[in-house]
Amino acid sequence: MTSTGSPASERGRSAGQALAHARARSGGPLRLGAGVPAPAGMTRLTRPDSTGHTLPVWPDGVTPSLLEEYQVAAVPVERAGETRRVLAATLKCCWNDLSVDPWPGDPAPVELVLDTYRALIGRTDDLMRNWARGALRRLHDSAWIVLDDGVVTLGPRCALWPAESHAQLQELVRRLPEPERPELTVVGDADIVAAAVLPLPAAGGRAELGVAEFDDLLGAYDERRRAELVAAFMVVEHAAEPVAEGRFAALRDPALRHTLGEMLARRGRVLIQLRERWTSGYDDTLTAALAQPPSPASEPEAGLETAGAEAAARPAAVAGLGVSERAVLTLVLVHSVAIPRAEGLLPEDSWLSPHPTPVEELRRHTQVPIGELESALRTLRHAGLLAQVKAGEEAGGYVPGPQFHRLTPAARRRLQEELILAAGPHTPLAAAVRARRSAQ
Repeated sequence: MTSTGSPASERGRSAGQALAHARARSGGPLRLGAGVPAPAGMTRLTRPDSTGHTLPVWPDGVTPSLLEEYQVAAVPVERAGETRRVLAATLKCCWNDLSVDPWPGDPAPVELVLDTYRALIGRTDDLMRNWARGALRRLHDSAWIVLDDGVVTLGPRCALWPAESHAQLQELVRRLPEPERPELTVVGDADIVAAAVLPLPAAGGRAELGVAEFDDLLGAYDERRRAELVAAFMVVEHAAEPVAEGRFAALRDPALRHTLGEMLARRGRVLIQLRERWTSGYDDTLTAALAQPPSPASEPEAGLETAGAEAAARPAAVAGLGVSERAVLTLVLVHSVAIPRAEGLLPEDSWLSPHPTPVEELRRHTQVPIGELESALRTLRHAGLLAQVKAGEEAGGYVPGPQFHRLTPAARRRLQEELILAAGPHTPLAAAVRARRSAQ
């Protein structure tokens, strides 16, 4: 007779799976050692040497495009048009055999992708080239492509394209124009891959779907209620702003909302209520674990996404951010939130602000070199921790980004304390914070 394990071991396994999902969301696809299985709810991308990556799959085969059906805005992508076109050009260059799945595809020179992009848009000026190179960085940072020394391959996230979409992708590839220079020598391009975090994979690979994680929860409902639960799950996880309770049955109905909370818990997430609107955030019990290095057998990539604003609540939990990024984020919070709040211009519990911090202010109050400052701002924008506000033709400055909607109450308190320590380390309030922490 086979034992299913003790309750303690089951809880440990569940906690490990939740942490793996949280790591994958905060840092991108997780590396897996040879033969290491993917956690429940994840797909394993296996290389010829049996190592691989793993990343979460969406429930019931839906994708974030479901948000369009409900007219809910997703998290915006910087220069979304260029980014989509550059991804299409990469697919054209790397998916040479349309009879097989797109991922993993074949390596291609970066210059070939840029030439394909130029042929697609019909322009060859330097501005378009710079935008394309910026799109390559964004796609690399988010694991849609992998760049290494002048070579590009399709990234792990391309393996999540559902089989039903392959025919549409094939038609797209056929319609894209051929570049003027089909044969190119690979030349290293250090500017594009200076922050490379994903190693260029060996040729070949296969995607292996892991164990389903929600069937026991969703199986108790009929088709309509199951679809309502999946829709609410996707919306609270992927919408840019908290969504109104009245628009989704799984948020209005307490029983369905309880099941939705259990679904999120398996991914290290919790429901967060903001009056009559809802979103999701990281479980407070995982923030400390997210700050610790992963085990060698399942090492998450040191990607440029962060564990959300909750992780910004204390320095130990922003492992995905460097010193420059943390310094810049702190300055924006001080000038856009702390100072306006002290002047009575912001409510006590708000971490969003209509008061942008000008770039000149950031340059004046930091010793970070200009190049590092621009890189840090780019990283924080991509992570959703900062948003850029325009003022006419000039940049108005930076404000806290949409990730700050996802703060749990405990994370809000931690962030408040960290801001006190950063803005006034020698004040009585800072002394009280240190005293309280030392007593815990």
